[in-house]
Amino acid sequence: QVQLVESGGGLVQPGGSLRLSCAASGFTWDYYVIGWFRQAPGKEREGVSCIRNSNGVTYYADSVKGRFTISRDNGKNTVYLQMNSLKPEDTAVYYCAKLAGGCDRTMRGRQWGQGTQVTVSS
Repeated sequence: QVQLVESGGGLVQPGGSLRLSCAASGFTWDYYVIGWFRQAPGKEREGVSCIRNSNGVTYYADSVKGRFTISRDNGKNTVYLQMNSLKPEDTAVYYCAKLAGGCDRTMRGRQWGQGTQVTVSS
């Protein structure tokens, strides 16, 4: 049974940093791509970043490029999203997902975690 458990969300001031974690189980780690999505109130869910577990190839949405960094720990079956220089517009529920296809702007989640709230506010 696939399980994805996010942690690390919270309240942070503009310009601050947070690191999200996604602990995964129930599938063969190396075969898949893990992605981070976010959904702000009244907006559609959008793909933020993803990483291919087999070779570490990554993708970032333009809105977070240069500020967010995705990484993985293959020994722990965990993917991280380091978020720096946070802006109020980054406020959203962040979800990790095992992707259905590739790691690019068309990223699509197949199985999802429960989400973690990130709020950027002074």
